[in-house]
Amino acid sequence: MRIDILSAVPELLNSPFEHSIMKRAQERGLLNIQAHSLRKWAINKHGQIDDYQYGGGAGMVMMCEPLANAIDELQATHGKYDEIIFVTPDGKRFEQKDANTLSLKNSILIICGHYKGIDQRIRDLYVTSEISIGDYVLSGGELAAAVIIDAVGRIIPGVLNDETSALTDSFQDNLLAPPVYSRPAAFRGLEVPPVLLTGDPKKVDAWRQEQALERTKTRRPDLLK
Repeated sequence: MRIDILSAVPELLNSPFEHSIMKRAQERGLLNIQAHSLRKWAINKHGQIDDYQYGGGAGMVMMCEPLANAIDELQATHGKYDEIIFVTPDGKRFEQKDANTLSLKNSILIICGHYKGIDQRIRDLYVTSEISIGDYVLSGGELAAAVIIDAVGRIIPGVLNDETSALTDSFQDNLLAPPVYSRPAAFRGLEVPPVLLTGDPKKVDAWRQEQALERTKTRRPDLLK
């Protein structure tokens, strides 16, 4: 999968993709992540990519020309994107099922907003999906883009060493994940549930299902609706 990112501050995206699972995914050729500075397509030698908004009001707006020129050039070079995503607080809230769907795509472009946002005409002409990672506002879309890419990238087949691990994550079946334990079997007066030591896969699976359901009822009953 190829993922391109358009950002006013692409340096913010360096660290999330240079370590751990995302790094290994790129080294294996399963994921190609490229962050592009929007200032490459600035309208003048001063690197301008934003301007005052029509109608007045506080905050600058990312202009049409740099974004349109960037998208056009990237698509001319790499082909038409399966999805062009704008990360924005007024978008659809991102969920695991969205990550699952996006993981099946071949190419994605993510536009990171900054300042007051991007000109609405870019949203009308190019954007195919608008996504929010929560009901709050960040300084820019870079951190939101990193969250989306991590959630999508980790479930691409071959990225995780044990692919069944992603299938048992929270939200995959509308349930929260059950408690997990490792060595030692006893720690500061607390012991691992005996069923996990039986070596009986059916009993373990039944216990995990029961615990997942109980945890979901207690913490996120809305998921069971």
